[in-house]
Amino acid sequence: MRDLLFKHLTSADKKRRVVSSSEVVDQEGTRTIIKRHFAYIIREVNTKATDKPLPSVYVLKERNTSQEMEKFFCKLKNSVYAFYNDKLYLILFIHTLKITLTNITEDSRTFN
Repeated sequence: MRDLLFKHLTSADKKRRVVSSSEVVDQEGTRTIIKRHFAYIIREVNTKATDKPLPSVYVLKERNTSQEMEKFFCKLKNSVYAFYNDKLYLILFIHTLKITLTNITEDSRTFN
């Protein structure tokens, strides 16, 4: 069984966009839940600023053998400059990925 959910949200002025997806797969006694999230904001700037946000990466892996569960989480944040029609823009973006693996028993096959 596979369930997919997609969301694509854009602000009225089109300077912010959020794209997210969620996928649930039950296969061979394991339930896999994958959630992806991507967002960005575009700002017009006059000159290259020295206070540009620093890039960051955050990774977390967790294993719980008593609950038969594994989790993985990754978050990336960064920014880039871009020229368009002789204007300078700062594009800030974030991407997250969350994966959860759990063992399925006969009584836990329904979604809550």
